[in-house]
Amino acid sequence: MEYMTTASTGATRWLTDEEQRVWRAYLHATTLLEDHLDRQLQRDAGMPHTYYGLLVQLSQAPRRRMRMTELARNVKITRSRLSHAIARLEKNGWVRREECPSDKRGQNAVLTEEGYAMLGRSAPGHVDAVRQALFDRLTPEQVRSLGEIMRVLAHGLEPEGPDADLPWLR
Repeated sequence: MEYMTTASTGATRWLTDEEQRVWRAYLHATTLLEDHLDRQLQRDAGMPHTYYGLLVQLSQAPRRRMRMTELARNVKITRSRLSHAIARLEKNGWVRREECPSDKRGQNAVLTEEGYAMLGRSAPGHVDAVRQALFDRLTPEQVRSLGEIMRVLAHGLEPEGPDADLPWLR
């Protein structure tokens, strides 16, 4: 298949063969990494990686509490998905909801002592899984380059303007 380029035709700039290889390698690696971390956390802590991320966010928040909308924004999930996840975490006794004192329409998610203890028990295995799957496979220079690349990508993808239609703002 011949690829059209924006410069010559004003149409789609297709990926070069090298870009296509890099893109597919990225997708493959990130899918495998997420699956690896999810399986480790399910096996060792009985929770998916997303729930672990919620507990981490709450553990780092002042007084271990955060508004639900801010939590959804931080972990990049819809409010509906967050509500379902918080309900599951509440059922486990790891999180509770409370009314937001400054806004009666809002709710805070609060990390319980039991949730904090679960996070403490889960963190060493999770860190080992991250280290084994990612950092132990890279040289120090590759780690620095990966960090720089990820920061550039994240910065370029940050939404601009108050009207950005993002799932976690719905």
